[in-house]
Amino acid sequence: MSDLEIERECPVCGNDTFYLAASMQVHLGTKTKWHCTECDYGYIHITDDVETYAEA
Repeated sequence: MSDLEIERECPVCGNDTFYLAASMQVHLGTKTKWHCTECDYGYIHITDDVETYAEA
């Protein structure tokens, strides 16, 4: 796996690979946007403190 992919189970389709769609610095830390490689379900992760799971 590269730095642009992570292993995490998708709640929609059960696939276990997400790719990095975007990354930027915000006042809370680094904001990253991840998408499932199969169904394009997405979620946002901000450093290690905040996660939101929503279809992006």
